[in-house]
Amino acid sequence: MKEFTIGPNDAGQRLDRWLAKTMPLLPAPLAQKYIRLKRVKVNGKGSKRDVRLQKGDLLQLYINDEFFDRPTPENAFLSVFKPQLDILYEDEHLMLLNKRPGMVVHPDDKERVNTLITHVQAYLYQKKEWSPYWENSFAPALCNRIDRNTGGIVIAAKTAEALRVMNQKIRDRELQKLYLCVVHGTMKPREGQLKGYILKDEDKAQVKVYDRPVPGGKTAVTLYRTLETRNGLSLVECDLITGRTHQIRAQFAAAGHPLLGDGKYGRERDGKRYDRRFQALYSYKLRFDFTTDAGPLNVLNGREWTVEDVDFVQAYFPKERAD
Repeated sequence: MKEFTIGPNDAGQRLDRWLAKTMPLLPAPLAQKYIRLKRVKVNGKGSKRDVRLQKGDLLQLYINDEFFDRPTPENAFLSVFKPQLDILYEDEHLMLLNKRPGMVVHPDDKERVNTLITHVQAYLYQKKEWSPYWENSFAPALCNRIDRNTGGIVIAAKTAEALRVMNQKIRDRELQKLYLCVVHGTMKPREGQLKGYILKDEDKAQVKVYDRPVPGGKTAVTLYRTLETRNGLSLVECDLITGRTHQIRAQFAAAGHPLLGDGKYGRERDGKRYDRRFQALYSYKLRFDFTTDAGPLNVLNGREWTVEDVDFVQAYFPKERAD
């Protein structure tokens, strides 16, 4: 419990607005809940959120100490009242999450709070499975990343052992991640391989594909299979043999078939024609195929998860309904 005495600068403020200013990490819905539960007392009594504070009022706050901290990237999860997660699978070691397009996986210069990892932390904190204030606490971590405007399955480790094992399995290619994308035109051949050398331009935050080795370039290999072609577009399934930055987007653009809606590697007017503002790309299937011991993650071996509801599939390749 912490006590505060209202001074002349805070006199006249509503109780809920004073709480918001004093405790910026405390979500407004949670603050209102605490007021209703009388965990916020004014002069020893419960109060209403719209009461006007007076000089000399004594406030007693029965609220967890962490909410009194100053906001930092490390405690941003506290301000998430209702974590927004689409959980495909969860056990004591990890979570499989369906990240929707538009959300970043980690905080960046533009977004500090509404990120996938922040929502994971808030979810586990509210379940009392994790807290950064516990001694020797392991912070939940993501094992793979997906661009802001790309959707798909992300693996979140809840323990240090799960993170270590999963990162090793990813490096050893003991799991398969399949992507769906929509590209302009028809791939020829309809099934095959895209191979090249990708060089990253840090200043432009994009990559360039070369058909020959270049200094600093990294080999990029993508297997693809056309699933359907309609109205000048093709629905394609991709299997990344290598995992380079923007690999699918850059390689298909270099092959003359940019992804629908991809303003960075395609043409903006093509996306407008089909009313698509960001790339049609989704990491929709994850398959575990361990060839070596996975310790606590062995339960996943041989299992597969698929995201059935991919927005651009329904929009551009809807299934024909039987009469």
